[in-house]
Amino acid sequence: MNDLPWLSLLMVVPLTGAAVVAVLPSSSAALARPIALGSALVTLVLGIIATATSFTRGSTEQFQMVEQHEWIPQLGVSYSLGVDGISLALILMALVLVPVCILAAWDDAPEGGAWHKGYFALLLVLLPFMIGVFAATDVFLFYVFFEAMLIPVYFLIGMYGGAHRQAAAVKFLIFSLTGGLIMLVGVIALYLQGPGGPDGFLVANLTGLEIGGSTERWLFIAFFIAFAVKAPMWPVHTWLPDAAAASRPAVATLLVGVLDKVGTYGMVRFCLQLFPEASLWATPVVVTLAVVSILYGAILAIGQRDMMRLIAFTSVSHFGFIVLGIFAFTSVAQVGANFYMVNHGFATAGLFLVAGMLIARRGSQDIEAYGGWQRVTPVLAGVFLLSGLATLSLPGLSTFVSEFLVIAGAWPREPVATAFAVLGVVLAAIYVLLFYKRVFTGPPPVVGTAGTDAQEATDEASELPFVRADLDEGRRAGVLAAAVPDLGWREKVVVAPIVVALVVLGFFPGPALEVLNPAVERTLEIVGVGDTIPTVPAGLQLDSGSDH
Repeated sequence: MNDLPWLSLLMVVPLTGAAVVAVLPSSSAALARPIALGSALVTLVLGIIATATSFTRGSTEQFQMVEQHEWIPQLGVSYSLGVDGISLALILMALVLVPVCILAAWDDAPEGGAWHKGYFALLLVLLPFMIGVFAATDVFLFYVFFEAMLIPVYFLIGMYGGAHRQAAAVKFLIFSLTGGLIMLVGVIALYLQGPGGPDGFLVANLTGLEIGGSTERWLFIAFFIAFAVKAPMWPVHTWLPDAAAASRPAVATLLVGVLDKVGTYGMVRFCLQLFPEASLWATPVVVTLAVVSILYGAILAIGQRDMMRLIAFTSVSHFGFIVLGIFAFTSVAQVGANFYMVNHGFATAGLFLVAGMLIARRGSQDIEAYGGWQRVTPVLAGVFLLSGLATLSLPGLSTFVSEFLVIAGAWPREPVATAFAVLGVVLAAIYVLLFYKRVFTGPPPVVGTAGTDAQEATDEASELPFVRADLDEGRRAGVLAAAVPDLGWREKVVVAPIVVALVVLGFFPGPALEVLNPAVERTLEIVGVGDTIPTVPAGLQLDSGSDH
């Protein structure tokens, strides 16, 4: 089974499923959802099998599951795929989140017709592009997948989003295309610096090039701008809150939880490995931008009224932690940053999807329209609280491990920046707990006109989750509970993998860290930096025979 082209197979299955969904006749449009879900689940199973049979933890090889074929030899472009521990972890995260999001989006599009089919087909099309962008070991092929992801996301936001969806989709496209075009200039210039030939764009052939100082710095800047937009980092982040607020929750989950990781992954795979000297040169500026992102995103999250925008700003803050860990250039911080990418994907998925469940019940993204919902939807409130606690890095949950590693690893090299970054941890507790307080605590919601007939209030609540103001608190809670269901079986299946990932990776992070460690060590070796090791002054050295 080791000879199977696993990575290509993982892309072919969802593409085939998307094609089947797209060509379904209108009379069979209801099959779009189960076909999409089945395709995503089959891909997940294949990914698990491929990992178990064809990936060796601790291997000294840079890439495993390698596939390489000539594509456009005249231009030096190859169809070259492979994974290390970092890319494999991100691919597995995507394989888990896509079926979760498809199940969460079950009722997003009206059943029947091209609109319904198109929505689920586009969700499936995203998966092979996400796999490809993390698995590409040819720089030009990476760029192709990098830009191809924009197409389904643009239509998922612009056609199926909520208010202001078209403006948000255009803004997303402009920012992403601008960054991508700048990177394309860098890709072509990098090829001209390399050995050329039919494999001239291979990462292996471009690593370790002797590039002049100013040239290498300009190439770094071209790549970094594209990745900073995608990450997103301040000040090129402004597209994200608009896109998240206008997207369906499932789309926002994939956008922030998976697609935006391409930015931070690209910094590790390309900025650090291809331009090591320029990466060290740019570190002071990049670390400053990371700290600004941490504090800026957290402060703006506190003041948001739209829950989707609030979650988006929390991600701006958390991506700052990831970038700080990447450019701290210690193995501890690097492992923490890469582990953070995975943990953030699951924690953000929990927040976005539970927020979507709230919006489906209440019909509003405005936080002020809520209050007291833990009285009537306790399971939903519990899942939201768990995801929120993961977001603020509560010990025992997965994000605590990664955030602690970033802070502990960054401190020896960047103590001032790390000290400011720690303020982001405090701010995270504020925006998460305030968010929970405003939505879930307090008396049950009071909406509607005055009246005295409880039966009339119940009848009204059967259509909308509103409760009349004149009823006492206990009767309001009862009326709302009758009208607003807690999590159903489908929604419980949606949140179960997220809850399991947050808890299991929090208590047992070892296997994941073992996968990431070798790739991190190779990256630091290429950059030419090592961990800061404390030295013992000569006068304090202990005698080898001492009992102390």
